[in-house]
Amino acid sequence: MQELARLCETDGLDVIGETTQTLVAPNANTFIGTGKVEELLTWHTALNYDVVVFDEELSPRHQRELEEVLGEGVQVLDRTALILDIFAKHAQTREGSLQVELAQYQYRLPRLTRQWTHLARQAGGTAGRSGSGGVGLRGPGEKQLEIDRFRIRQRMSHLRDEIEEVRTQRAQRRAQRRRNEIPVVAIVGYTNAGKSTLLNALTNANVLVENKLFATLDPTTRRVRLPGGHMVLFTDTVGFIQKLPTQLVAAFRATLEEITEADALLHVVDMTHPDANAQAQTVLDTLRELGAGDKQVITAYNKADQAMSDSIPPNQGHTPRFGPQGVMIDGIPISALRKTGLDNLMKEVEQVLYERLLPVRVRLPYRAGDLMALFRREGVIDEEVPGEHDVVLVGRIPVRLADTFQPYTTSVADVRVAGSINV
Repeated sequence: MQELARLCETDGLDVIGETTQTLVAPNANTFIGTGKVEELLTWHTALNYDVVVFDEELSPRHQRELEEVLGEGVQVLDRTALILDIFAKHAQTREGSLQVELAQYQYRLPRLTRQWTHLARQAGGTAGRSGSGGVGLRGPGEKQLEIDRFRIRQRMSHLRDEIEEVRTQRAQRRAQRRRNEIPVVAIVGYTNAGKSTLLNALTNANVLVENKLFATLDPTTRRVRLPGGHMVLFTDTVGFIQKLPTQLVAAFRATLEEITEADALLHVVDMTHPDANAQAQTVLDTLRELGAGDKQVITAYNKADQAMSDSIPPNQGHTPRFGPQGVMIDGIPISALRKTGLDNLMKEVEQVLYERLLPVRVRLPYRAGDLMALFRREGVIDEEVPGEHDVVLVGRIPVRLADTFQPYTTSVADVRVAGSINV
């Protein structure tokens, strides 16, 4: 409920009250029970609210019935509609605006009926009185509804085409990065965990930073030089949240591909938050749903300076595990705002990208000279067996390059046979 209140505030709503109810099953008409509906009506008399926000997703029928019961001038929103509205307000680029607009149409399409029911009723009532019968009669409301649905589907199709163009352009940029052999690290985390603050601290990217949920939506990519001199690209991504609307996951596919295509993920956790562990688990669960569950994850526990102070109660937030010499086992403590702990974080990133080597055996055709050069530059060659049309390389490469060489990997037996033939 605290998170729902934060979402409301981010959307510009003033929260003047809250209530909860435990139900075995939602009410078929109004989602909540009749007693709770009466309570909301009493509150309306006392507080004169004009919006009621539910933390669950409401069906079109629930939304329609509730607005009829609560009276004219009261708007009923669910969590999905609230998040979509926040995204619409915060999308700055053409790409973000396209994706949010598509998500909004996907949400609104099944809810169009309530806008025209009064016309349909008028048509049906007139038909009944005239004696012609109402069965099969298509009133002006139904005709308008069909027109609106047709236009919305047309617009959705156009949006999907434009988003596909964006997706293609992103794929081309990623291919260019791979040709330049610069690894990409996607910064992920729960919304408002400090991802944009961290990117600014690392790169002076001037990304908008606000103490609001979903303050930034559009991904920003910046180049950073690691302690050992290697270059890496950091990409700030949209924050995750519990019950992330499925419409947004579908619409933001082009943006979320930055995560699935990254060489590693930098997971930022606000360790001072009372639900830090649950938030971190939500992020990991969402990554698995996106198909990025097998990516290497570097965890940065943000706001460590606050967590270690007396201002945070001992039983709140994330409780890290410490090993010998006080080293945090499961992540790197940092303060993105104060720029502390960043050197250790960058060393960990460099170790993951460049120093953790994977044993491989690959058979490369001679035409793949770029891959041979990449193996020699980034990896370690223990054995090289040239053949008539290709060469077998046995050695170790950074884990981030495993997918690049996967089509050329061979078995141990294949390498030995190749060696004996050439000998």
